[in-house]
Amino acid sequence: MGMMGSTQQFTIKDEPVENQRPMKVRVIGCGYSGIYLGIRIPQRLRNVDLQIYDKNEGIGGTWWENRYPGCACDIPSHSYQYSFEGNPNWSSLYAPAKEICAYLHGVAEKYGVLRYVKTSHKVTSCKWDDEKKKWLLTVEKTQTGEVFEDDADVLISARGNLNNIAWPEIPGFDTFKGEVMHSAAWNQEYDFRNKKVGVIGGGSSSIQIVPNLQKLEGIQMTCFVRSKTWIASPFGDHSMIKLGMDPAVHTFSEETRRELSSDPEKYHKFRKTIEIDGNTIHAATIKGSDMQKAAVQAYSEMMKARLAKKPEIIEAMIPSFGVGCRRLTPGPGYLEALVEDNVEFVSDKIASINPKGVVLENGRTVEIDALVCATGFHASSAPPFPIEGKNGTTIQKRFSPSPETYLAMTIDDFPNFFMMLGPNAAIGTGSLTMMIETQGDYIIKCIRKLQKEDYVTMMPKAARVHDFTEYCLEYFKKTVYLDQCNSWYRSEGGKGDRVTGLWPGSTMHFLESLRAPRWEDFEYESKSENRLRWLGNGWSVTQLEGGGDPAWYLEPSMMDVPVPGRPEEHPEFKLRPFSH
Repeated sequence: MGMMGSTQQFTIKDEPVENQRPMKVRVIGCGYSGIYLGIRIPQRLRNVDLQIYDKNEGIGGTWWENRYPGCACDIPSHSYQYSFEGNPNWSSLYAPAKEICAYLHGVAEKYGVLRYVKTSHKVTSCKWDDEKKKWLLTVEKTQTGEVFEDDADVLISARGNLNNIAWPEIPGFDTFKGEVMHSAAWNQEYDFRNKKVGVIGGGSSSIQIVPNLQKLEGIQMTCFVRSKTWIASPFGDHSMIKLGMDPAVHTFSEETRRELSSDPEKYHKFRKTIEIDGNTIHAATIKGSDMQKAAVQAYSEMMKARLAKKPEIIEAMIPSFGVGCRRLTPGPGYLEALVEDNVEFVSDKIASINPKGVVLENGRTVEIDALVCATGFHASSAPPFPIEGKNGTTIQKRFSPSPETYLAMTIDDFPNFFMMLGPNAAIGTGSLTMMIETQGDYIIKCIRKLQKEDYVTMMPKAARVHDFTEYCLEYFKKTVYLDQCNSWYRSEGGKGDRVTGLWPGSTMHFLESLRAPRWEDFEYESKSENRLRWLGNGWSVTQLEGGGDPAWYLEPSMMDVPVPGRPEEHPEFKLRPFSH
């Protein structure tokens, strides 16, 4: 219709085109993801009122919460750090939790994150108000019990997916009179020496706990393991050999650490080698691939050799499903511990628990003093507090029976809501921290779009959420993740037929898929009838007093200088294809 018949007078917005309107951003959780947002949001956005809430007394997320003996990284530490903040001082190829927590604290302090963080603040509900176009939050100060309200233009869940504890559902569990603890709720004060200890579970935390407790004086252990599992040879072995280091020694000597600290080139090569190894074993996740077959053969042989002292465990332990179907853990010392005289391996089903111990289905009672539950987390489920979007839709409802998202980060009916490490955002091989950084960068681009282009809300189109769900279903059919195994990667508590924990592809595939948002996959609500009102008053902020450099494009750091000749002849061309 053009302008004919339009009675509304359009007014130009009296702001420069950069248009950094004030926005309130609230982040739930301050582990790897929350800290990354606390660094990048202030660096890349202006005029943002940022607050990061964490329910714990300290920052670090899962690395603050998990303090069980032997708790450590289960991928090489040099691949489990921020790309821009390498740490040459890890004491071991698989750094202990305490060290990772200290690293995160150091990074948060160095980049000024702590001024945005409120610890001992537990978000108890989030509700979208469609009139105000804001998220309304209820927050509890855990130390005083005081509850207050807050609101936000943008809400980011950076809770991670491994913090909602899953206790075993066994009849009589509450009647046991001895000491009970979960790997993520560890009693540091308890003395395990000279005790009879039962450990339930055979996943990654159990694999780290058992060899550490087994060494204690006078301890008698019974490991109740129902699920078969692959124990990997440590993932970094291959890299260590390439780097001329001894793969049998996982600790780094003072001398090695000094060398890595003082020789940036050597450290860079070290990091690259580990990273390349992690990113080039993606083929092992594909069913029937040569790499998958080789892994099954190598790990079977290695496990049989280490369990030779108690061959009866081999049958109960070595799986028929593919390597990687469950989270793969390098278990230094685990198999060796299981064959020791003070450890019994029980694969019979537990029928119930009574005040004195564990009753097996075959009628036998195993008396114990302490029960350790290495039973993991409710990983594929929604947050343990209500998040309500438009029309009263809750995430709890949307994630049942299994979660559906757009690119693992957003959901239709939930405007201005983003997730870090939500469903389908973890990885089986490759660097998780690079995925966290990429998600954070993507979310910041979205906030910038809302801010600059004067949109009030954005959320993915329902059809695109459906498309991504369909894509995931199709992709995982060819992978080992749907073999007959129980795993937190899967829906319905690990037994479902949907893979909800992992990205449908490799880390490198993820980085490329999320590098530039597909804006057409979103729906937007605008602040104004004229969708170009954001163009402002014809000025740029750089022309205003103290606003910036009115000839910034001539600064060498801002220029993308082409190299003479044919681009494809230059090595940079292959480093990262189509990098601009």
